Amino acid sequence: MTRADEQHKKIISELDRRKQKRRKDDDEFKVVEGVIDPPTLKTLYKLLNRGTIRALHGVISTGKEANVYRGENTDGKPVAVKIYRVSTAETDFMLEYIIGDPRFKRVKRRSRSLIPQWATKEYKNLTRYYEAGIRVPKPLDLERNVLVMEFIGDTKRNLPAPLLKNVEIPSPVRTFNEITRMIENGYTKAGLVHADLSEYNILWLRRPVFIDVSQSVLIGHDYAEKYLFRDIQNMTTYFTKLGVDTEDPQVITEYIVAVGEK
Repeated sequence: MTRADEQHKKIISELDRRKQKRRKDDDEFKVVEGVIDPPTLKTLYKLLNRGTIRALHGVISTGKEANVYRGENTDGKPVAVKIYRVSTAETDFMLEYIIGDPRFKRVKRRSRSLIPQWATKEYKNLTRYYEAGIRVPKPLDLERNVLVMEFIGDTKRNLPAPLLKNVEIPSPVRTFNEITRMIENGYTKAGLVHADLSEYNILWLRRPVFIDVSQSVLIGHDYAEKYLFRDIQNMTTYFTKLGVDTEDPQVITEYIVAVGEK
């Protein structure tokens, strides 16, 4: 065999390998074909090629701004893959929470520019919460409008944790106190207000886990105290229905703000 023949054989072999890999990748992402736009599929392939994920499975939850899917990392363990909508996103409400944030000085109103910033905001907020010791999914990777994070749930059976509103809480009083401490620690240690906290944005895995922190604002935000009060009011309203004798939400808010100023 001549050198030219050997080189040709190597090229053919490499092309076959790439075709097989592409076919394998297509199989792994077939769940989102026709649902996710082509740019997002390219983003998923980038995450696959750098080893963040190796497969994507069914949807865990759907929301107004994003869907969350169960993915797999290279070890076959579950991860949560949050895909923010770009083409159909309703972005007007996002501006209230991102304009004025010093981490995002150039905010564009076009969805294709704003959505990646919104995803970055959630990644940064998760990082702040996680590093401060507040129970949130650990952020793992981010590319454009796709956020990969820790899977919260039964990792052996690949079952996602339920929302707080869907569980019978063993001790409502203790849980309310823990959530209040989480809000306080988020304010004093992470420097954040969740700004969208309710029984719909807390998972239950033996204890509460905060999720959906894209709207979370720094405590220096003009409306931080208003959002803090709203979060606490949502929690007191919910737990009052469960028989918990809560303190007045305004009193709790003022206490947390005072602690944060020390």
